[in-house]
Amino acid sequence: MQEILTGNFASLPLMRPPKSLRIVDWNIDRGRQLQGITDFLASVHADVLILQEVDINARRTHCLNIAEEIARKLGMNYVFGREFEELVQGSKNSPAYHGQATLSKWPILNPRLIRFSKQSDFWQPRWFLPKIEPFQERLGGRIALVAEINVAGLKLLTYNLHLESRGADALRISQLQEVLADASSCDADRLIVVSGDLNLDASKDAVAIAIAKAGFQDAVTARHTPTTPPRGLFEPGRQIDWAFVRGPVRTCSGQVHRGVKASDHYPISFTLTE
Repeated sequence: MQEILTGNFASLPLMRPPKSLRIVDWNIDRGRQLQGITDFLASVHADVLILQEVDINARRTHCLNIAEEIARKLGMNYVFGREFEELVQGSKNSPAYHGQATLSKWPILNPRLIRFSKQSDFWQPRWFLPKIEPFQERLGGRIALVAEINVAGLKLLTYNLHLESRGADALRISQLQEVLADASSCDADRLIVVSGDLNLDASKDAVAIAIAKAGFQDAVTARHTPTTPPRGLFEPGRQIDWAFVRGPVRTCSGQVHRGVKASDHYPISFTLTE
C-alpha cells in the first residue's frame, strides 16, 4: 500500500471562509467502536477531524478502511498516512495497516509524512514471539501526517501526531521537536494546528517551553483534565492528547469530551475564530 491514501466525499465547499472552524482531535483506538465514533463526530459538526490509531484492512476492525468509512458517512474528504503494517492483523496476500487520518469538509492539499528519525524498536518482529495480537508486531514507525486544508482560500496547515508510547519522554520530545522544526520553516503568520496523541504531559517545563518558543498556544486549556479514562483506583487517567495553534486566530470553546466512551481516549475539540 502507498504511504498516503486519499478520498473525497465532501460536497462542493462554500466560496467564502466561515467565521469559525470547529476542530476535533481524537485517538479512536483503531476504530473498534465505529458506530459510537461516527455518532459522536456527526454530533459535533466539526469542519476538520484529526484522528490517530486508524485501521485499514485489520481483522480487529472487520477489514474496513476506517478513515474512508467515517469520511463517507460524514460527507468529508480524507487523507490517511501509514504508520505501521500490522503483521498480526493481516496476511501476506491481504496486509493490514494502522496510522493517522485527517478529514475535512474542505479540499485537502499536499499531504506528506514526517517519519521520525528516532524510533523505538519495541514493535519490531522477533522470531521468538508468537504471532498473536497481544504482541502487536509491526513494520514501520511513528509519523506526523502533514496536510494543508484550503478553506475557501484560507490555508490551514495541520500536523497530525502520534508520538511513541514506549520508552522515555526524551524520545517523544525528540519526535515533537522534528515537527516544531518543520513548522518553523513556515511564515510566522501562517495558520497552523499541531495536535494528536503525544503520549506525554505537554504542560511540563521542557515541552511547554519548546512549544511556546515555536509560537504555539494551547487550544484547549483544560489544565490537568485527563484525556484517557482511569486505569485503576489510583490512576485517574492521563492528559496526553493535545492541540496547539499558531497564527492570526483566536481559540475558544476548548473541551475534553469525557462522556464519550467509544475509545480508550476522550476526544478534544476547539474552535478557531478571527
